[in-house]
Amino acid sequence: MPPVKPMLAKAVETFPLGELSYEPKWDGFRCIVFRDGDEVLLGSRNPLKAQPLTRYFPELVERLRAWLPPRIVVDGEIIVVGDDRLDFDALQQRIHPADSRIKLLAERTPADFVGFDLLAVDRLDLRDEPFRVRRRALTELLDPDGDGVHCCPATLDVQRARAWFEQFEGAGLDGLIAKPLEGRYEEDKRAQFKIKHRRTVDCVVAGFRPYKAGDGVGSLLLGLYDEAGTLHHLGVAAGFSAARRAELHDQLEPLTAGALEQHPWADWARAEAHEGARLPGAVSRWNATKDLSWVPVRLERVVEVTYMTVTNGRFRGVTSFGRWRDDRDPAGCRFDQLVEADPMGVSRVLSSVG
Repeated sequence: MPPVKPMLAKAVETFPLGELSYEPKWDGFRCIVFRDGDEVLLGSRNPLKAQPLTRYFPELVERLRAWLPPRIVVDGEIIVVGDDRLDFDALQQRIHPADSRIKLLAERTPADFVGFDLLAVDRLDLRDEPFRVRRRALTELLDPDGDGVHCCPATLDVQRARAWFEQFEGAGLDGLIAKPLEGRYEEDKRAQFKIKHRRTVDCVVAGFRPYKAGDGVGSLLLGLYDEAGTLHHLGVAAGFSAARRAELHDQLEPLTAGALEQHPWADWARAEAHEGARLPGAVSRWNATKDLSWVPVRLERVVEVTYMTVTNGRFRGVTSFGRWRDDRDPAGCRFDQLVEADPMGVSRVLSSVG
């Protein structure tokens, strides 16, 4: 019975070897599906703190009723696919407070579910069974041709897994998960391994957001130039210690004088400027009073950051501060630094076999 906390994975720097099953790491919303007859519940990542996802994906509930057995608990990921590529931005838009908007988006950007672990079927609790048993049962229960309900591909072949790691990024996936074949399902424990792409890029520091407690810098606003010389906002670097927050403030505060006068993102103060754009300072659609203000700085500093991937012109995942690059000219920080994977369709990922 819900709630059940999902089993987690710990990041590793090298490709794990051993008695492991490898599968794609999906860029979506983690979800544990509970079905009991006509009743379907979409459990969220933090079931004790967050509301279930059920109300946001009515079309997926209907698909799950059609393609899952009558009594089942299955762990997986909710995804949205656009142009045969994962579209996390469209998925995020599905979490909306208005019922009318939810209904509209269910028609425009329908969601799929990818199942990758079986927790229970009928009255049988499988959490203490080894993963190899749970995986075999899952493949027998999920119809490979199900409309919008998929069984996650998996392989025991390390070489094939290494190829998947490189190829699947082109479909918008962000790495692999390696699961011990003899492992039981351990709620809220990092008993699996995740392998992600880690790269570096030199970015222009265009501003910062103060730390929520008011002591120092909470995040750095990062930008890159396109070929036409326009500076685009890619995201932020954050997660600083108290000492680093104070140090960054001392380094950037002298660059704030007169910064807004010629700043390429000065238009953020106009609400209409955010329509269809990615400028810092947009109003939260959940809380119009939330302070998303930022402090512009003169475009004189370059920072090297570590990132995982870029999707639709934005950093996805954690972006970490590396080092200042005082040897770099900010004008030379362009998009051509970024690594772009060869395009690949999600349909090809889902049809892959080990």
